[in-house]
Amino acid sequence: MNPITISGFSFVRNARKFDFPLVESLRSLLPLCDELVVAVGAGQDDTLEMIRAIGDERIRIVETVWDDTLREGGRVLAQQTNIALAECRGDWCIYLQADEVIHEEDHQLLRQTIQQANGDPKVEALLMRYIHFYGTYDYVGAGRQWYRREIRAVRNTRSVTSWGDAQGFRKLLPSGQDALLQARQTEVRIFHYGWVRPPQVQASKQRNNSRMWHSDEWVEKNVAQTENFSYDGAFELRPFTGTHPSFMQQRIANHRQLHWTFDPTRTRPRPLRVRITDWIERHTGWRIGEYRNFVEV
Repeated sequence: MNPITISGFSFVRNARKFDFPLVESLRSLLPLCDELVVAVGAGQDDTLEMIRAIGDERIRIVETVWDDTLREGGRVLAQQTNIALAECRGDWCIYLQADEVIHEEDHQLLRQTIQQANGDPKVEALLMRYIHFYGTYDYVGAGRQWYRREIRAVRNTRSVTSWGDAQGFRKLLPSGQDALLQARQTEVRIFHYGWVRPPQVQASKQRNNSRMWHSDEWVEKNVAQTENFSYDGAFELRPFTGTHPSFMQQRIANHRQLHWTFDPTRTRPRPLRVRITDWIERHTGWRIGEYRNFVEV
């Protein structure tokens, strides 16, 4: 029996400008992969050089130009994800976005889970659990405001496609229609650092990201033109009591030296519906009405 080959894949643009933990993300993938494909969009910084400086021959860069006219539902993000996925040659493909990191403690578990799933034809994808950091590396978002799991590994059937704004995946049928992937839950954790940046950088990133969904006129009218992101959009935060991936340690130390202000008690009032459903989830584990872009098997 031939050993299973694994491809990692990701996409990125302006990682330095918007302070993505890109290098940390890719380094957390490399120990798992036979190759790592990164679609790198032309931008306004040295993102390409950052990736090349990692100096690993398993990394294959695909240079792209983003179509900034795609402003419906963040479609350009899925488009870029698909460019990288199409270049993957492995039997299974592990996906990380540029602000997501896998803990080294979960590497062996993920290898074993892929090995097991490979022997079960009905399993087309693997779900991973999310830890969402907010404002600081010491607090995480809690409750239904934050998605709990997403597909981050797929069997490479050549019919899998990135869906929507690249948060998940589906499969394309011969009819041209799409269908949900059959996915197995894992205990592998994705550490999501997309909400931990200096406030001025986060504000700039939010304005930029809004343009992937809306017109310039909408952004000017609806997105606050402030220099500093307020970090007051969470309903509930909890102290993080675990350990961060080793790949993040230097970045965390560097950020702590910036001493930006963050108040974890400054949260938004939860609507009654959210209070009720969060209470039910806390006591039963059941998240009412949870969005599932997959069929769990």
